Amino acid sequence: MSKVLLHICCGPCASYPVPCLREEGFELMGYFYNPNIHPFTEYQKRKEALEDYARQVELKVVFEPDYKPVDYFQNITYRESRRCLLCYQMRLEQAAQIARKGKFDYFTTTLLVSKYQKHKLIREIGEAIGEKYELPFLYRDFREGFRQTGIIAREMGLYRQQYCGCLYSEMERYMPGNQPGIDLDN
Repeated sequence: MSKVLLHICCGPCASYPVPCLREEGFELMGYFYNPNIHPFTEYQKRKEALEDYARQVELKVVFEPDYKPVDYFQNITYRESRRCLLCYQMRLEQAAQIARKGKFDYFTTTLLVSKYQKHKLIREIGEAIGEKYELPFLYRDFREGFRQTGIIAREMGLYRQQYCGCLYSEMERYMPGNQPGIDLDN
């Protein structure tokens, strides 16, 4: 059985990929590393939702021990227009390093379930990082399960966030006149 390290951004987003990958016969372990999430209270809610989900479905998860938003902000400062690319790169690179150390056969991410993420970019970055670490990025288009994640979250009593996680996505979501864009081709 092949081992997959699944980078997880939150409990609801894991609720579709986890059973899908298990049905494919993969042995899974989750990895929570998300220095982009802002503010700390949001980070805590998402972490607790994942802990709750993992407990309910018996998923082992490695939680990065420290909340380090400064790393994220240092990475994107003066490059805000490329923040998503840099954020994906930062999190997938860390996941690949952990997967390699843990002797996993693949790594992937729950970011692939959201219709709001830049899907094509995630795939390109994941595959490039996979080549760098000689560890394949397991690509799956989980967007067909996006609506199910909301249903599952409600059924399981999981906190479901209203924005991607970073300060910029929070502003885009909540500032008057702003609406998040959906680009299914990316």
